[in-house]
Amino acid sequence: MINIDELKKKIIYRSNYRGTKEMDNLLGAFTKKYINNLNEKDLLDLEKLLNIDDTNLYNFYNGFKTDFEFENNNINYLYKNFNYAQK
Repeated sequence: MINIDELKKKIIYRSNYRGTKEMDNLLGAFTKKYINNLNEKDLLDLEKLLNIDDTNLYNFYNGFKTDFEFENNNINYLYKNFNYAQK
């Protein structure tokens, strides 16, 4: 059985400490917006998304070619369509 609270803590940490400030901000904002509305499957898919390297995540978000085949799931759809306006 999955401990949802522990998984959420892990996801929040991983989304905010990526290696580049731009991806910290983008993924941190994305996670903050959605994390409390996600079911267990979506949380696991978000964890998988966060295990992808920053370059491919950036390219996928911006519609560029990636070296990675992104699954067709709710999280990837939400991420791809996330409206992030940097403040």
